[in-house]
Amino acid sequence: MAPSSSSGLTFKLHPLVIVNISDHYTRVKTQLNPPPSVCATENNGEAMLQPNPRVYGCVIGVQRGRTVEIFNSFELLFDPSSETLDRSFLEKKQELYKKVFPDFYVLGWYSTGNDAEESDMLIHKALMDINESPVYVLLNPSINHAHKDLPVTIYESELHVIDGIPQLIFAHTSYTIETVEAERISVDHVAHLKPSDGGSAATQLAAHLTGIHSAIKMLNSRIRVLHQFLAAMQKGDIPCENSLLRQVSSLLRRLPAMESERFQDNFLMEYNDKLLVTYLAMITNCTSTMDEMVDKFNIAYDRNARRGGRTAFM
Repeated sequence: MAPSSSSGLTFKLHPLVIVNISDHYTRVKTQLNPPPSVCATENNGEAMLQPNPRVYGCVIGVQRGRTVEIFNSFELLFDPSSETLDRSFLEKKQELYKKVFPDFYVLGWYSTGNDAEESDMLIHKALMDINESPVYVLLNPSINHAHKDLPVTIYESELHVIDGIPQLIFAHTSYTIETVEAERISVDHVAHLKPSDGGSAATQLAAHLTGIHSAIKMLNSRIRVLHQFLAAMQKGDIPCENSLLRQVSSLLRRLPAMESERFQDNFLMEYNDKLLVTYLAMITNCTSTMDEMVDKFNIAYDRNARRGGRTAFM
């Protein structure tokens, strides 16, 4: 297992990067492993499925002081025979992204797999002429329902002396997910897409409620961890750390004060506004329905009057 990083940098990862890597891996895997019907048609029923492929690309973003923020990524071409990246393709993509995002720089690269491999260090060193300290973002495509954390690991390279020989090794570092409004809307839209098998509204509602239940359950477990930590610190079982206490205090201040009079007033005001909008919508709908009925009645009345010359009773 790779050691922890000691650089002290703060990493912020945007969801767009995770979506791009996942999309890249899914497309490549689908192309290499087509459906059985396609394999049977093209290869006379003898389909040779390939193992999970590895995909490669670059991550771009900005670094402000000790904070590294990864905003986006783009794909790269990899030569399996020489285990090197297509340098000309990389430079061309970098030039194109520089025109669109002039403030973004190549911060490192990404790949897929369960863990960092020795061959990954060759690619890592090849990018040091672009960034002297690149980061390595690794996405694990294997699904493990027992793990609730994101299957993404960020590595830095550190120089360690092993058996008297200085060597570069990967050291994993912690990160936080940073989002902007556009990303939150996009991720929410993807999460609520209709299933491809044409699932009913009840199925979609069940999936939505399951997601909310999982989120509340996760929040409850995290709050229990904080409560146990504070209780142990109060009893003196663990040493008091002011930095952690400040972080917990800052986190608790973000929670809404639901028992305050101001919160109740704002809640009732918003609730009444919603009811008023719903009431106006119902009135508008009824008025529109009545208007359509009157138009149909007038058309029918004019048609009967022309046919028989009789006057309808109103």
